Amino acid sequence: MKKLSAQVTEGFDRAPHRSLFKAMGYIDEEMNRPLIGVVNAKSEIVPGHIHLDNITEAVKTGIRMAGGTPVEIPSIGVCDGIAMGHAGMKYSLASRELIADSIETMALAHSFDGLVLVPNCDKIVPGMLMAAARLDLPAILMSGGPMLAGNVGGCKVSLSNVFEAMGAFQAEQIPEEELKEMEDHACPGCGSCSGMFTANSMNCLAESLGMALPGNGTLPAVYAERLRLAKKAGMRAVSLVKEDLRPSSIMTRAAFTNALAVDMALGCSTNSVLHLFAIANEANVPMDLAEVDRVSSMTPNLCKLSPAGPYYMEDLDAAGGVLAVMQQLSAAGFLDTSAKTVSGVTLGELLRTSGAGMRTVRQRIDPGNRIIRPVTDPYGKAGGIKVLRGNLAPQGCVVKQSAVAPEMLQHEGPARVFESEEDCMTAINQGEIRKGDVIVIRYEGPKGGPGMREMLTPTSALSGMGLDKDVALITDGRFSGATRGAAIGHVSPEAADGGLIAYVKEGDRIRIDIPCGVLKLQVPEEEITLRRQQPMKSPERDIRGYLARYAKMVTSASTGAILRIMD
Repeated sequence: MKKLSAQVTEGFDRAPHRSLFKAMGYIDEEMNRPLIGVVNAKSEIVPGHIHLDNITEAVKTGIRMAGGTPVEIPSIGVCDGIAMGHAGMKYSLASRELIADSIETMALAHSFDGLVLVPNCDKIVPGMLMAAARLDLPAILMSGGPMLAGNVGGCKVSLSNVFEAMGAFQAEQIPEEELKEMEDHACPGCGSCSGMFTANSMNCLAESLGMALPGNGTLPAVYAERLRLAKKAGMRAVSLVKEDLRPSSIMTRAAFTNALAVDMALGCSTNSVLHLFAIANEANVPMDLAEVDRVSSMTPNLCKLSPAGPYYMEDLDAAGGVLAVMQQLSAAGFLDTSAKTVSGVTLGELLRTSGAGMRTVRQRIDPGNRIIRPVTDPYGKAGGIKVLRGNLAPQGCVVKQSAVAPEMLQHEGPARVFESEEDCMTAINQGEIRKGDVIVIRYEGPKGGPGMREMLTPTSALSGMGLDKDVALITDGRFSGATRGAAIGHVSPEAADGGLIAYVKEGDRIRIDIPCGVLKLQVPEEEITLRRQQPMKSPERDIRGYLARYAKMVTSASTGAILRIMD
């Protein structure tokens, strides 16, 4: 095993480097072992990260047990829930690139032999996986785990219920006391929010990509079993270095196809498409929306987790977690089981060794196959995410079809056009949105926002008002995994890139056909041509600093909103 860390720890000419290690308390024996960078995203502003010091300490213990030396370094992270509904959300997706860049910087500047990535929430997980693919150092991801569901009136609830309660209160459907009770009890402690939102989607997909140990996606944050898993992850990190097993051998085309299949079966957040594309780009694995559509059309939807259904991450974990879902898919031939994993065995071997015990667990916990449906009796014959195309989105857009009410799968209505999320919320709060409307929020894309804000606030307000089965929302921005309803995002090309969404007028008819994959502006081609001849009237925004650089470099949502290298 040739250690990359030898660049800073071996030889007479590295005496100055070793003296700096010794200034921090390292001894010769520690420097002679593999140096494993442990990227800790702990902060005191993200509920999913508030406990990551405990996870990180367990990881470091595992590294030492296996004969390595842990070196802890930091990572930033944005809490999407706290950033929601104001200018702060512009930084959420944009932070993904900063995270990947900072890990690259720290790992290569200090010659780490391997990495353990300790994230939990939305952009932090994909940002770290992007760094792992780019660096191609032996690496493993060990997340902080999901929050337990809250309890209000004897019913399980989550953050999305608070947003919806806010809409219900605005519509005078519930009293202030009920909103306060929801606020106080929906999020009972640390962890990523308890439904199949973006954070948990990506933590589950890290398993299906082969970059995390079984249990990473579903073991609740407060369970001691997660600390035990963290120790095992630390131990495996040292083994990965000794085996020279790198992300390029794990995150292959087979792994990404497997991840898409698991994505569709679980009913993950539409944000997962953005992130899988970005990770695949770093891994040099071509992916596009046609591939998403292909996998979605053939993969059944096996789970209805919040906000699409009544179950939460703790329920999925009790029913066997991601492994149990993959066993269902594997038995029906939907997975490539030859794919390698950080466990040191192929996916097929991993599923075989856990098979009998997993079936026993499922029979006891989920005897009616409600949490994880069998492939022969799925919630839906197609996957959780659907790609739509048409003149409004020739490059594609996405919707979480598993969270759409049946009556909204096909819809046509008048456009209600807004230049920002704030303008839309003003109209919603003033009761200006009517049944049948198709809300269009534009100039919120990767470049136009900039930053491609999530639109959980308006979708939740509509749901709380009881309009989610009557009103559709279309945007070149994106939606939180906590969103439900006919919420269609990632419209590409975006308004700021001259997409047709920029030329929609108030009252235009828009047709949505989710089963057929159609999103169309019902305006004659001659009229569209005339409109395109007029200059675009994009809103003026005071953008500076990192967001200004981001807006100049970011690409379309259809390619994962990755950054292009400037000429």
